[in-house]
Amino acid sequence: MKRPCLLVLFLILVGASVCKSDAPGPNPATLLTMSTKLHIRIGADTFTATLLDNPTTTAFVALLPLTISMTELNSNEKYHDLPASLPTNAVSPGSIQAGDLLLYGANTLVLFYQPLSTSYRYTRMGRVDSPAGLSAALGRGSATVKFEVQ
Repeated sequence: MKRPCLLVLFLILVGASVCKSDAPGPNPATLLTMSTKLHIRIGADTFTATLLDNPTTTAFVALLPLTISMTELNSNEKYHDLPASLPTNAVSPGSIQAGDLLLYGANTLVLFYQPLSTSYRYTRMGRVDSPAGLSAALGRGSATVKFEVQ
């Protein structure tokens, strides 16, 4: 009698873990936002971003102001490895929009300037309110970007 119960329990646990790993992250439109706005300065251009209210973003804001050199990757994103790890709650978003500000792993800040589909896992931090012109401002290759609270 114990073996069928153990088998059922095992199948439930395995099934739950498979579902959890394949599930897309929460809808970004339903996530809580901070009242703090982020300014992203790239050369003469300034973009405003709405930050999500989560431990990752709170830890990031504590590092500001921050001027960094962001490296080009895949003609759709710029990234920078922060000197310290931030708290994470990574999910697979499925799709990424231009203007998404995400954390890859525990310390790689990523600013996307082109939309794409992905199976990678990120912690959402915020989004540029109006990403029109973001791609042109970031240009090709590395870009110097200043992050500061409004």
